[in-house]
Amino acid sequence: MSTGEILRVRTGMKPISTVPKALATIDVSTGEATKAHHQRSDVCAVPAAGIVAEAMVALVIANAVLEKFGGDSISETKRNMDSYLQSIPAVLKSFEG
Repeated sequence: MSTGEILRVRTGMKPISTVPKALATIDVSTGEATKAHHQRSDVCAVPAAGIVAEAMVALVIANAVLEKFGGDSISETKRNMDSYLQSIPAVLKSFEG
């Protein structure tokens, strides 16, 4: 639920795993057993997580708009939303920013 104010989201994420030593694996091209490359994974993934979080918020908001206003096309959904906004009493509209 939103009051129409700017949305602020606070989230967290776990660090990317670092494999302490090379693990046993299989070379898919030859089928032979080998060791995986040891790789540090201490890069910062926060900027990428921010993009993913923003996209998820947009999807949730879009889903809520479709649930509230429905429609088989964008123009129908917009028409339904405009009709809803016109039905809001003028006293409530005076609080818009």
